[in-house]
Amino acid sequence: MNFVQPIRDPEVIRVIKHYLKEKNKRNYMMFVVGINSGLRISDILPLRVSDAKRSYFSLKEMKTKKHKRIDMTPALKRELKAYVEDMEDHEYLFKSREGINKPIGRSMAYKILREAAEYVSLDEIGTHTLRKTFGYHFYKQTKDVAMLQEIFNHSSPDITLKYIGINQDSLDKAMKEFRI
Repeated sequence: MNFVQPIRDPEVIRVIKHYLKEKNKRNYMMFVVGINSGLRISDILPLRVSDAKRSYFSLKEMKTKKHKRIDMTPALKRELKAYVEDMEDHEYLFKSREGINKPIGRSMAYKILREAAEYVSLDEIGTHTLRKTFGYHFYKQTKDVAMLQEIFNHSSPDITLKYIGINQDSLDKAMKEFRI
């Protein structure tokens, strides 16, 4: 498994959003849900229209089997409301073109993100990038590692900081400033 990074630059996020929105609304919404919720891709793909009509996500995490409830940001609520306007409650949010009402798979989600990453010349991108991007920007805005640790269900602040790439940022900065 490759180690992936968060998308740190807000301008790169904006360009990716624009690129995905122009190509395919479903793919755009998958990206937007991921970077605004902090959910794993395994918890995003099974979401249904009915899940998007509430003001929060309430689910049992696939990985941990723990119940999770996370409020949606106002911007995400607006985007989802417009996206699901002509959809039925039982439909998957991120429907595959194959089969009848089946969600896209993890490998398709990965392909979508890789294509967008290539467009903006980013490496170290995968499905986990969405979750890490949320965490990185949440931390940068709030500086609340304890809250983020709770959201991610991590056992320590150190794990959370490493996970979102803050430790890597510190290492990179230290190396740039190092003189001998």
